[in-house]
Amino acid sequence: MKSVAGKNVLVTGAAMGMGRLFADRAVAEHARSVVLWDVNEKALNETLATMDTGSSAVSGYIVDLGDPEQVRVTAEAVLADLGEIHVLINNAGVVRGNSFFWETDSVRDTKLTIDVNTLAPMYVAREFLPTMIASPQECRLVNLASAAGFTPNPRMAAYAGSKWAVIGWSDSVRLELKQAGIDHVKVTTVCPYYVNTGMFDGAKSAPLLPILEPADVVEESWQGMCSGSSFVIMPRTVVLSEVLKGLVPIGVRDFIADNIIGVYHTMEDFTGRAGQQS
Repeated sequence: MKSVAGKNVLVTGAAMGMGRLFADRAVAEHARSVVLWDVNEKALNETLATMDTGSSAVSGYIVDLGDPEQVRVTAEAVLADLGEIHVLINNAGVVRGNSFFWETDSVRDTKLTIDVNTLAPMYVAREFLPTMIASPQECRLVNLASAAGFTPNPRMAAYAGSKWAVIGWSDSVRLELKQAGIDHVKVTTVCPYYVNTGMFDGAKSAPLLPILEPADVVEESWQGMCSGSSFVIMPRTVVLSEVLKGLVPIGVRDFIADNIIGVYHTMEDFTGRAGQQS
């Protein structure tokens, strides 16, 4: 797929951050329709009011992605209007951190994290995949995971768990489509290190893990999506974590991750942008 020109694109968590950039990119490539989903009504309305929509029909929906019934009803409304979605970008997410797991409000924080980061992409994809599969056009499903889905990290246990689950689910769907002989729908799982959108305010870079700029992540994700790449991993240092799992004892891996890669203390000053899906 060369671009999203003429296609219907849906982005979750689209009111700000990378979601807004994904939506802007779809408009720039002359998507037929660009649909923005977000839980933050004020931010979504501001985004819709300030977007340069070009030749694209742009619409927005307020939806709590952690509520499967809201997802179902809103998806039905989108499909009734557009007929099908060709590109689905599961971008929305939340971050809770800077506490050990037993110090957190495990019911509230863990449930929110799993609902939005893990279950919501499944809910949304389940609503739109059937029409993508039935479509004669090339279609794409992009799932924003995280480098934390590969590397365990103190002070973000629930978040890491939520993203490990997304990676396993997303890549399994990729394989299911392949086994079913559905070649025109490709799944791309995006796994970046911390991104400078506000969600990770206070998180630190590490010697081999720089804080990423949102535009760079969106650009690389977009190119991976168009080409049908299975994974987009940023930076490539993250791949070292996977290699170490198979090559060295856990104690050695921990020493390298802590003292050479430098990731295990990066959440100690985390503040984040609490309470927002973006």
